[in-house]
Amino acid sequence: MNSEYMFFDDALRDRFVAFATAHGIASTVRKDEIAGFVVALPDDLDDALEEAVEDEYESIMDIQMLLAESDEGLVSHAVAGVTVTLADGSIRDIRIPPPIARRLFEHFTPAEVHEIATAIAQSIENPIDGPLCYKPQK
Repeated sequence: MNSEYMFFDDALRDRFVAFATAHGIASTVRKDEIAGFVVALPDDLDDALEEAVEDEYESIMDIQMLLAESDEGLVSHAVAGVTVTLADGSIRDIRIPPPIARRLFEHFTPAEVHEIATAIAQSIENPIDGPLCYKPQK
């Protein structure tokens, strides 16, 4: 079994492969079916090496995100969203501007972002007139 890492930029892919090689980690690279490349590393790395790989990948992903955000062709199609279930059982996708979504996901887990969006949707569906400190009766 392998751990796989996705790249959309050749130079960043090469940087990751060079990092792995410098740490004695064998890697394979394949073209992704849709776009970019997948780098596979063995999943039996010791904890310290695994952490170093994850730190390097996270660093590269920060750069990859900045590159993507500066690409007008990609930015014009960028979208982020959270799915919520409304009281009637219908499911809606709530669109969030990518810069705001990025900030949310830097500080909250996907489950927490979902909880926030659901709380907002429930509040919109069931508005409470009056002051914020009003406590509804149960």
